[in-house]
Amino acid sequence: MYKIAIIEEIHNDGVELLKKNSNFEYEIITDVSEKNLIKKLPEFDACTLRVSKLDSKILKHCQRLKVISRHGVGYDNVDLDYIKKNNIRLLITAKANAVAVAEHVLALILSISKSIKEYDNEVRNGNFKKNSHKIQTIELYNKEILIAGFGRIGKALIKRCLNFEMKVKIYDPYVDKKVIKENGGEKVENFDEAIRSCDILSLHMPLTKETKNILNYDKIKKMKKKAILINTARGGIINENDLDKALKDKLIFGAGLDVFVNEPIDKDSVLLKNNKIILSPHSATFTDECTSRMAIETIKNIIDFFDNKIQKEMMVKL
Repeated sequence: MYKIAIIEEIHNDGVELLKKNSNFEYEIITDVSEKNLIKKLPEFDACTLRVSKLDSKILKHCQRLKVISRHGVGYDNVDLDYIKKNNIRLLITAKANAVAVAEHVLALILSISKSIKEYDNEVRNGNFKKNSHKIQTIELYNKEILIAGFGRIGKALIKRCLNFEMKVKIYDPYVDKKVIKENGGEKVENFDEAIRSCDILSLHMPLTKETKNILNYDKIKKMKKKAILINTARGGIINENDLDKALKDKLIFGAGLDVFVNEPIDKDSVLLKNNKIILSPHSATFTDECTSRMAIETIKNIIDFFDNKIQKEMMVKL
């Protein structure tokens, strides 16, 4: 029998899979402090992982651990060097979250372009007509969106953008031009050049040495004055202080962020005081449907791993 640690709660639909399988027993760990994980994890053969960190300080105590199943697609909270050296497999929920994130991106774009927050404030403050004509809004029709990163989320997003009759350009060095064209987009080779012409930039890159702070003040300065910037990928891709300054200097129209360098976001973060940014708490996947799919996929990955049936697209190449 294999012992599974569910680090942080997941949707019950995933837990039910384990309950029905006699080859597994599980424990849900809600205390994710380093001290508690060092104490608890050594007795488990596998674990799920949401936003908690598994670094070498914790992992070196986990001699039984054979597989980590991420409840999501990013894995910058895992010590990749350690698990590679110690032959611990890392799995992701590659299929579960694309629709939810793509819809969240559109929600942010629409909220910003239509100045929903400003209109709401005016109505609540009794200014039903007084200032409404002074609030600027933008149509999405015929606008150019640059999708930076063309994985499953990018492919889900392009469908929705085309239905708004937007022009879609794609920046992704690892995806063939033909694939992008088949999906209705146009591939661009130079990121710095592409951001100059786009009306909307939506980031879907992993956080790496190459992508860290890829959007700083100087890059944002190159964008259109009415451009909208969206990040639902990873905090750190955008320099947060530079974004705050760029918006205060009216270099772009607005921004929407679902991810941050520090999560939870620091209480003294400059972003919290900037009314040109719409913030959400890394919640793009928090639909009931998506959390169910992610939990099921997270657990199924573990079951498939021990049954030697794991799908290739769920495995992270280390």
